[in-house]
Amino acid sequence: MNQRRVFTKEFKLDVVTRSYQCDNIRELANELGIRVALIYKWRSAFQETSKPVFPGHGVAALTPEQQEIAQLRQELADARMERDILKKAIGIFGKSGG
Repeated sequence: MNQRRVFTKEFKLDVVTRSYQCDNIRELANELGIRVALIYKWRSAFQETSKPVFPGHGVAALTPEQQEIAQLRQELADARMERDILKKAIGIFGKSGG
């Protein structure tokens, strides 16, 4: 089983910078021991956004609004789970009381 390689933010930024300076990306990829597609993926991630890119370990960089939405969604999911548990408890204790 192959272990997944982890690249630092600095390494990725260096590779992106070097990829724009070199003529042959395939040679750069071979030199660094990475796939060509990975370089293109990092380049597109670097071009698409003005916010910090490569936050690390596959965690997407979120805007404050996206972070708030994610937090609210989690809170809603928790509230729904608590509601469902209480409904079941009412059903169970309601049957045994009467």
